[in-house]
Formats: sequence, structure tokens, C-alpha cells
Amino acid sequence: MEQTVITVAGQYSVLKKWAWEHHVRNLLIVCGKSVMKQEIYHYFGEMSRQLDINLFYFMDFQPNPLYENVVRGIEVFRRENCDSIIAIGGGSSIDVAKCIKLYSNSGLSGEGGNFLDYPGVSNPVPFLAIPTTAGSGSEATRFSVIYYNGIKQSICDADCIPGTVLFDSSLLKTLPLYQKKATMMDALCHAVESFWSVNSTDDSREYSREAINRIMRSWKGYLSNTEDGRTEMLSASYTAGRAINIAQTTAGHAMCYKITELFGCAHGHAAALCDRVLFPWMCANTQRCIDQRGQAFVNNVLDQIGTAIGGADAKTGAEIFDSLFDSIGLTVPAASLHQFQILRTSVNPERLKNHPIMLDEELLDSLYHAILRERIYES
Repeated sequence: MEQTVITVAGQYSVLKKWAWEHHVRNLLIVCGKSVMKQEIYHYFGEMSRQLDINLFYFMDFQPNPLYENVVRGIEVFRRENCDSIIAIGGGSSIDVAKCIKLYSNSGLSGEGGNFLDYPGVSNPVPFLAIPTTAGSGSEATRFSVIYYNGIKQSICDADCIPGTVLFDSSLLKTLPLYQKKATMMDALCHAVESFWSVNSTDDSREYSREAINRIMRSWKGYLSNTEDGRTEMLSASYTAGRAINIAQTTAGHAMCYKITELFGCAHGHAAALCDRVLFPWMCANTQRCIDQRGQAFVNNVLDQIGTAIGGADAKTGAEIFDSLFDSIGLTVPAASLHQFQILRTSVNPERLKNHPIMLDEELLDSLYHAILRERIYES
């Protein structure tokens, strides 16, 4: 679907126009409590008074949101007769809002059936997303991630893509530095993985290339909190999201989820830990290619990624990726032998089908040992 993308700089009158054009009367705003400290929160109140709109805030969810969070959000949406949704926040806020939209008119209740067992029902609910991080790209994709009984669930439906996206770089001003680093690396990993994915197309690879170029030229300004850096990183994250919307992520993301769970590092940090090792390993092992387009194609794609990052080829590009990880000060956790045993069997084999180089459990174990430091002495 085509999206309307709006860029502002702390000026929110476009929200009033959006609400008026979509005949909004009962608006559900899905956001975290931190939004209450932002100027945009006060504007929602002003818009409500001027247009006689009822606002209902849903904040009852967490990072890596749970199925139960979505059920409660749907209950609020239905109880208050909401007719529209705004999501403001990082990937968790937007993912929860996507599921609320997708299942709000399914006819099911949280007690009367599992929403995940049924396809979403298409509905015309106006949906606007306002990202407050530059990393997940969720505002551009048909995917939503929630956890059901501790197991990651990937919801996929084009109907959950927000019809309108609003970018405001001022919302990133107060983002903690570690979160900036992690989300930036998540965007870079999205762009890199979708570039080499077996599902890549000419269009997706162009999105990937553009996103990588933007990240590499703006990351210093972004981490220094310049307006240009924040604006450019928002655009890069969105463009990388458009790439994964077509090509999807690959082994790096499949391998990183358990790292986040075991070691408590942010998702983008964990993804970068994996891709900084996968990239050079792939360069040396393209003879294991499973992409139907062939080994020569994969070699060429890896070289294109390398040059997009700023290298002369794949090998030097992988070195620059690794150097970037080190230069921004992200750490490498130490794993126990027991944790390595957990990791080697933690990867969903379905997710590896997108990866162009064949991987098995033994290789995954070897890669995890390269990704993480080994804790030699355990208490």
C-alpha cells in the first residue's frame, strides 16, 4: 500500500488536519508514558478541544510486547468505540497498535479465541504512526512482533501498515545514547540483511543501499544529537524498513533474539553482534550458497553491500561494519557453556530459509562462539 509520509519539526498542525480529514471522533493513542513529557502530548489535548475528539491513551504494554497487551488494547478500542489509531513510540508501540488495528473487528474476544489463530480482518480504521526511535522501521512494514507464552510471534499482514507516517526529529532529542546506538545498528542490520536476503529484489536492494548510505553519512551527527543527523537517521530507518518489508531479515535477526533474552542487551545491539561476525564469515563461505540466483550473484551482492558501507568490496565493507561497532562502544557479552548450548538450538529454522548461505546447528554453535566471549570460569 502507498503511505503518506509527513516530516515536521515540532509543528503538529498536520495532526489536526489528519484527524479532520479522517472524521476522527474517538481516537486511541498507543504510546509509552515517556510521551507525556513531549510537546506532542500537549498538542493532542489541544487538538481534542478544538475538534471535539475523545482521546483514549493505551500504555499498558512493555518492550517486546506480549499477546496479553494486545488483548487489553483491543478491549479498550472496542469499549470506547474508537474509530482511529495513532501510535507514537518505538517498535513496541507501533507493533501493538498494528495488532489492535488488525484484530479489532475480528469478532473474537481475548477469552473467546486466540487472535493469532485467525487471519486479520481488513478494516478502514485510519492509522498514523509517529516513530520516536530511528531503528525498527516498523512504521514501514507489514510485520508485527509480539510474544505468546514466551515465544516470539511474527504477525504478517499488509493491512496493518500505517496509512500515514509522521517524522519529527525533535522527538529523538532525549533518547538515551545507548538506545540511539542500538536502534541505529538495528536499522543498519535491517538494510544489510535485506540486501543479501534470498528474497531481495531490485527495488529492495535499492532501498537497502539508500539506507546504508544514509546511516554511514549521518551516524556521527545522529549520535552527537544534531537535527540533521536525527532527520537523516529517521529517513534511513524508514527506508531500511521498506527493504525488509519486501525481502525480510535473515540469520542475524534469527540468531539475535535469544541473545537479547539471555544477556539483556537491546535488540539492535544483539543484531549487530551477530551481523559483524556473519558478514565476514559469509564472504569466505559463499560456496555454501543456497540462493537460487547462484554463488556469483551472492558474491556480487556482498560486494555491493561492502561498497555501500564505504569499502572497496565485501571484505573491506565487513571490516568497516566491525569497526563501527567497536567505535561506538557497544560491548560483547560473555556466555557460559550452558548458554552456548541454549543458543545453538534457539534459532527458528524457518527464519534461516531467507539466508543465502546454508547454516546448520554445528555452524550456528561455531558462529555463536565467535559472536560472544566465552566465560571460562563459572560460579
